[in-house]
Amino acid sequence: MKKVVKFGGSSLASAEQFEKVGAIIRADKDRRYVVPSAPGKRNSKDTKVTDMLYGAYALAEAGKNFDKELDDIKARYQEIIDGLKLDLSLEKEFEKVKADFKAKAGENYAASRGEYLNGIIMAKYLDYEFIDAAEVIFFDEEGNFMPDKTDEVLRARLKDCERAVIPGFYGAKLDGTIKTFSRGGSDITGSIVAKAAKVDVYENWTDVSGFLVADPRVIDNPKGIETITYRELRELSYMGASVLHEDAIFPVRKEGIPINIRNTNAPQDKGTWIVEDTCQRSKYTITGIAGKKGFCAINIEKDGMNSEVGFGRKVLQAFEENGISFEHVPSGIDTMTVFAHQSEFEEKEQNVLATIHKLASPDFIELEADLALIAVVGRGMRQTRGTAGRIFSALAHANVNVKMIDQGSSELNIIIGVRNDDFEEAIRAIYRIFVDVQL
Repeated sequence: MKKVVKFGGSSLASAEQFEKVGAIIRADKDRRYVVPSAPGKRNSKDTKVTDMLYGAYALAEAGKNFDKELDDIKARYQEIIDGLKLDLSLEKEFEKVKADFKAKAGENYAASRGEYLNGIIMAKYLDYEFIDAAEVIFFDEEGNFMPDKTDEVLRARLKDCERAVIPGFYGAKLDGTIKTFSRGGSDITGSIVAKAAKVDVYENWTDVSGFLVADPRVIDNPKGIETITYRELRELSYMGASVLHEDAIFPVRKEGIPINIRNTNAPQDKGTWIVEDTCQRSKYTITGIAGKKGFCAINIEKDGMNSEVGFGRKVLQAFEENGISFEHVPSGIDTMTVFAHQSEFEEKEQNVLATIHKLASPDFIELEADLALIAVVGRGMRQTRGTAGRIFSALAHANVNVKMIDQGSSELNIIIGVRNDDFEEAIRAIYRIFVDVQL
């Protein structure tokens, strides 16, 4: 069996955390490929190394002195090296970083050095081969990830490599320019490595014991999720559940490789298994609840809209022409509502309205701001009658007014729109009816 193990920033923030990680890796000989993040916060008042690098590079780009900021970053790494009693010097690496910063190598380059340097330390500590992600993970000239080339090169590199450390978060364009994924992109690197190495399991180690049914900032001590499918996770991640980067699902999903979310500080916990599909029934009717605030609704009315061919296309074309994506489009016979991110829409709202009038000639348009969307997700919803009824009953009992409901034909999730002010109470009401009060 082969496993890829990815460790987040909090898992590698100090020498003490490194030792925990080393013990986890050595406890299972199948943990052969390691993907580290940059050192995270050691405490609540601390600063992540990635943010320190951004700060230092901003000074360099402005032509200001950044020696102190770079020395602070050096000290973070030296503290880990000394704590692990490693015979390792990063002096030459930091000389190159300093020169590249002065040459304005780019913000992506600056951010990537956190993972790069931590990868060198990790490889030394484990006595594994170090593989620079810039040599095996590729982006095209526009900065788009190149999955086929990456898979081909990375697979060939790992073919005869028994054990290796590949830093997360970054790769390189074909001309060698460093390019990063979005924040949290080390999850994606782990998934890419898992696919290329054709491993059996991708273990993603972080500071929580897997996914929870709801956000602990809203629900006190929410229940954990033992097993979740890729599709359920995709829905929850998109709506704000942030344990795993949402794009990390795609590479392993194609190969049917399960992901196991584990806790570095509680390795005895089984965590959450993310799988292609499962016969296991959810403990509850729902698998999870997640949501986001900050949406607005554009309500469009026109008599006979349902019989006018192309009406929906014309309305959505107005959003496309103004570079605005939409979230949901519930509709009736003479009405159509488009939900969009309020921050994106506000800047161009009058342009969008004018374009809708020009293209679709509606009778009336009304805007509603400060809305939230909540996703109730679960494979168990398909086999359970009355799920929507229970949701609306719970919300009505909590005096929450529902602004929108949208359910796909897969019956995997129900999207509910409420006012921002009702967001937390709505989640608490839904959690109570499905988890605290089981039928």
